[in-house]
Amino acid sequence: MSKLSKTIFSLVFAANCLYGCKNKIAVQENIKSKKPNIVFILADDLGAHDLSYAGSEYYETPNIDAIAKEGVSFTQGYAAAQVCSPSRASILTGQNTARHGITDWIGASTGEKWGQTHNTKVLPPEYVHAIPENNITLAETLKEGGYRTFFAGKWHLGDEPYSPENNGFEINKGGWEVGTPKGGYYAPWNNPKLDYKYEGENLTMRLADETANFITESKDKPFFVFLSFYAVHGPIETTEEKWKKYRDKAEAKGIPDKGYNMERILPIRTVQDNPIYAGLIETMDDAVGVVLTRLKKLALDDNTIVIFTSDNGGVASGDAFSTTNLPLRGGKGYQWEGGIREPYLIKAPMLKNGPKSIDYPVSGIDFYPTLLDLAGIDKPQNQLLDGVSLVPLLKGGTIGKRPLFWHYPHYGNQGGEPVSIIRKEDWKLIHYWEDGRDELYNLSVDPGEKEDVHDSNKVLAESLRNELDTYLKEVGANLPAENHYYDAMAAKVLYAKRKAEMLPKLEQQRKDFLTKDFQPDENWYDSKLTKD
Repeated sequence: MSKLSKTIFSLVFAANCLYGCKNKIAVQENIKSKKPNIVFILADDLGAHDLSYAGSEYYETPNIDAIAKEGVSFTQGYAAAQVCSPSRASILTGQNTARHGITDWIGASTGEKWGQTHNTKVLPPEYVHAIPENNITLAETLKEGGYRTFFAGKWHLGDEPYSPENNGFEINKGGWEVGTPKGGYYAPWNNPKLDYKYEGENLTMRLADETANFITESKDKPFFVFLSFYAVHGPIETTEEKWKKYRDKAEAKGIPDKGYNMERILPIRTVQDNPIYAGLIETMDDAVGVVLTRLKKLALDDNTIVIFTSDNGGVASGDAFSTTNLPLRGGKGYQWEGGIREPYLIKAPMLKNGPKSIDYPVSGIDFYPTLLDLAGIDKPQNQLLDGVSLVPLLKGGTIGKRPLFWHYPHYGNQGGEPVSIIRKEDWKLIHYWEDGRDELYNLSVDPGEKEDVHDSNKVLAESLRNELDTYLKEVGANLPAENHYYDAMAAKVLYAKRKAEMLPKLEQQRKDFLTKDFQPDENWYDSKLTKD
């Protein structure tokens, strides 16, 4: 190379370096001056221990584990309800279920209509069937604050005109009135808000791709993404490859002869070894990876808040009997910790040197004020929030003690009973609407709720009950009514039949799923549909 050529090359190289440095600095300055992006990932029916970071030795979730590793894990994170619609409404309104009025999954029957087909002690009350119009949703508030807003996946919070588009989301991919993936997870599916591209397309991955594409299109403006997976709601489905992977894994670990016990009303699963459900979880984790990878590729990860949680506990009883939440008692629909304790992860990379794990009890109602705090946006004056900002905790500080409330005056399809709950510090009181009894648990020493200590702590129990009653009265909570046609003898007969017939059938089905020659329905891999 000539001397002149070397000089020209050096000048060009230096110019490129200078341009690259300036461009990098410009990108960094743009990030600093821009509000943080928000990616909210909501799983459906995922239990507190359905992730490998949370202790599962069977399910594999490396991408969600990465959020836990890089962010903060709340070890006592709760959904606002033990079923989906109420919990989801609480995330978007920042209110407890008794206040916004959606107390059951939208579509569940109530009153005399319920009593015509169910032999129960009480009749569930009516509930609100969409986010009330007087609420200012989290999406509406962020949109007003300059955010582009995007929704993908399960809505189940009202039919038109109560769609995502009418609740603050500019773009909606796949969110409509239903709570299940109609047609399953593999195309052809039936969704008027998201058509499939080809037969066999996976719905979970499609939602992730739509989300990632929106992030790319919105990279220069602050955005709020709400990725609401239909997974891992039933029907539980996976690919043959993933089924085989987890079937082999279960066999290598050793398959126990017994996988169920009887709960109060229904059998309940006690082991994690369903290979179909495991494959469904892994696919959801793969989809989370698609979104996280896109954030990193676009250099947005350092200015993006990522939240991961679930809407209620894992389905351990009823429906597909998919998982176990042990050592927590119960599961989706239940009043115990397995029904309401959730994965609860917040990754806020702009907050440095904070704790990695927080034990303070938190709820889905807290996301709304927390995200507004992180985004520097004031709370709407006309929106009453029951939740509190968790930012002081994320920074290593403290916030005041407060009670948490749940109001579910309905019967869960999975065996849950009509209840209202108060948790205050380590104590949890459950009030049963069927007969007026209370249970009291000290969660610090008995997180599995094995010992009801009500009778030995009557003064405390009475105080908590009074606080619960006062709260329900203040918010005007709807309460159940007595079912005068309840037949106690018929109920005993039904329970005995479930124990004698249902329990062994479930044990056999569990073992069938794990046989080498297992053949599912022709539309691989359809299991039982979750009812809601």
